[in-house]
Amino acid sequence: MRKTLLATTLLTALGASALPALAAECDITVGLVMELTGPAGEYGQAGAKAVEMAFRDVNEAGGVDGCKLVTDTRDSQSQGNVAVDQATQLVNIKKVPVVIGGIISSVSIPILTSVTAPAGVVQVSPASSSPTLTALGREGKTNGVFFRTITSDALQGTAAAKYALDQGLKKIAIIHVNNDFGVNMVREFKAAFEKLGGTITSVTPYNEKQANYSSEASAAMQGDPEALYLVSYPVDGATIARAWISGGGAAKFLLNDGMNSSEFIESVGAQYLNDAFGTSSGTSPTASTEYFNGNFEAFSGGIKADAPAADRSYDAGAIVALAIAKAGKPEAAAIKAAIPQVVAEGGEPIHAGKDEFAKALALIKEGKPVKYEGVIGPVSFDQYGDITGPFRLWRIQDGTVTTVGEMSADEVGKIKAETEK
Repeated sequence: MRKTLLATTLLTALGASALPALAAECDITVGLVMELTGPAGEYGQAGAKAVEMAFRDVNEAGGVDGCKLVTDTRDSQSQGNVAVDQATQLVNIKKVPVVIGGIISSVSIPILTSVTAPAGVVQVSPASSSPTLTALGREGKTNGVFFRTITSDALQGTAAAKYALDQGLKKIAIIHVNNDFGVNMVREFKAAFEKLGGTITSVTPYNEKQANYSSEASAAMQGDPEALYLVSYPVDGATIARAWISGGGAAKFLLNDGMNSSEFIESVGAQYLNDAFGTSSGTSPTASTEYFNGNFEAFSGGIKADAPAADRSYDAGAIVALAIAKAGKPEAAAIKAAIPQVVAEGGEPIHAGKDEFAKALALIKEGKPVKYEGVIGPVSFDQYGDITGPFRLWRIQDGTVTTVGEMSADEVGKIKAETEK
């Protein structure tokens, strides 16, 4: 009897000690490489929280076969070399099947070329819009593992050119961040703007993290431009805008998507930005949009739902989560194949939030198709991992960013085709 009790006690103790290990083994870890600090820190902080919210919602819906999705989040510091180091640790040591990130192209590209593509690990960027990423896909250098929930700058530059002219901005100076994103955006913008009848008085690149940009602002003022096209990030962009205004530049601005930022507006001063216009990869509102806008700020601890990259980061997290469920295992090759399937035409429409994800997980378990319709709208991926969608046209008025219109992908595509003739 005593031996039996001892054996039972021992087995019970072993079972109890094994429970945390078993629970940990059931966790499915997804790597996040986000720009939590540095010039793009505002994007990365919002993006990381949005992915966490998507995973929270899926976990509360039952998780993936009862297993919990967790993130291992690393800070790229907005630097490509740091990002590569962090992604290498996630892929080679933590053995994650998916990396979500980076936010900016100068982080995502080196992760892709140095880490995820060679390893065959899926990479999903919420906000890297450089056309270089499409070119890498066309050249067969992505191993088919790259996806992004933002449209390419090849089209956004064209949309920005048309929007600028529609607002009467016909003579523009350009200051742009001197990286892959900035160079590509300006190239596309310049081609379209000049073809459509606009005049570019100067193009001035800048290097990041400078304390002062007076020389760049002064150089850009040559030729008496009537407005400035500022392709930047919120922190450096605010410093440049202040230098432009204090140097006598016209308080008329065209801005890229990432400058849709309360931090930028507050730092420059709302009174100087009433003639500021911008374009963003657009959204077609769905039930997911309403859910996200109503819940993200409380979940994130105060980050607003319209923070740069927040909406499309939630979608990146949701798509990854559903793809893992569809794959039936946390293996990169299976997840890569499943990602297009969870947003494909013909599936049952699924939206954001616990209840919708519970419905999706049940359908996936039954072998039925689902189509996630995201915060940014319904998306689908082409063979290079790109999405197509409308462009949002916005302006800043009294310190508030307001959507004033939309330009369809078809319209932008037609303009681009005409400018390339």
